[in-house]
Amino acid sequence: MKRYLVNYFLVLGGAVALAGACSSNGEETGGTGATTTTTTGQGGTGTGGTAAGGGGAGQGGDAEGGGGSAPTGKWVSGYHVGYQAWLYPTDAIDFSGLTHLVVGAALPNADGTLDTSFYLGGAAGPAFATELTAAAHLAGKKAILMIGGAGTYAGFSGAASSAHRAAFVQNLLTAMNDLGFDGLDLDWEPLGPADAPDFTALAEALRAADPTLILTVPVGYVNANFPQVDAFWANVAPLFDQINMMTYGMADAWPGWDSWHSSALAGESGTTPTSVSSSAEAYIAGGVPAEKIGVGIGFYGSCWAGGVTGPSQAVGGSSVVASDNDISFTNIVNDYYVPGNAHYDAAAEAPYLGFANGHGPYGCTFLSYEDEQSILAKGAYVKSRGLGGAIIWTIGQGYLAAAAEPNPLLVATRQGFLE
Repeated sequence: MKRYLVNYFLVLGGAVALAGACSSNGEETGGTGATTTTTTGQGGTGTGGTAAGGGGAGQGGDAEGGGGSAPTGKWVSGYHVGYQAWLYPTDAIDFSGLTHLVVGAALPNADGTLDTSFYLGGAAGPAFATELTAAAHLAGKKAILMIGGAGTYAGFSGAASSAHRAAFVQNLLTAMNDLGFDGLDLDWEPLGPADAPDFTALAEALRAADPTLILTVPVGYVNANFPQVDAFWANVAPLFDQINMMTYGMADAWPGWDSWHSSALAGESGTTPTSVSSSAEAYIAGGVPAEKIGVGIGFYGSCWAGGVTGPSQAVGGSSVVASDNDISFTNIVNDYYVPGNAHYDAAAEAPYLGFANGHGPYGCTFLSYEDEQSILAKGAYVKSRGLGGAIIWTIGQGYLAAAAEPNPLLVATRQGFLE
């Protein structure tokens, strides 16, 4: 996967281990590397999966975390990253479908300093960030600086340690202010049990240094077979404004699993144990306030190859061979979509394409993705359960430059969450 966030508790043999917000494809090297796979949710009916959590309520803020309320009071925080800058020109961004723009990523160094090249190098990195923060503010939206990602564990753990934490906090706030951001998104991965005190201390120090900043954290989806969310996340909840579940890329050919959707809203089972709704309910049961929970919307799909043609089928020799970046919504529309092969799983509230033979550049036989209908269903669920909003990974992957409506997924997000 070209860029995939995961922040989870991995349950193995009954032992719960904290793990951090994970991104494959090496943002640390510029986000252009080869496809990799994650271990999120492995084990299905056997060894476990993700039971994640994180974040919480900001101090004295509204559901927007100080970000300016949408008519519904919900947030939509859309990620835009430097290595995908070319996908989505700043002047083409449809800010009507967003309340917050999350720009990624600044990378922590173990000595507490910060790399703000945004994968673009030199002065281009800060210029990319300031252009986006200015555009967001002009549109009346808030801008958040994403910190971390894949390959940044050593940097994060060193920077947040007692030896460097004070300098790290100062450097984070300086970068946030100099680049025009309104808050920070803490993407520490993997976050193990031993890291919990430093993670908490970092969040506390940031909140104490600037009580008005927007502080968010991406967290993982939950394997419904192992739905416990550790109490740690409810305990740190007061430090955060948004607790955003990365409920996309939630299936693969893991032991004990059947084929399943990338981001099903519902319909989970013992052999397809992930959904947006079951993840949200697990967080709520774990003590995280519902109004601080955001659901994840992926503007990319998962391409299965090797025989399966839809959800809930025996995997056999099939697996996910391409997803984030490679299977963007843009690429789906241009290279894969065939009306006669399009289906909608009403129980899961998820669209998919099914082909008897491999189709498109990656030879997909089952392609799971998001469309306008599934996004509207997620919005209706969020409103019905009193959740806080949504995140999008990533807004550039939904842009159709030549279409009459170039931002159909953002339009649906606006309609489903903000109207």
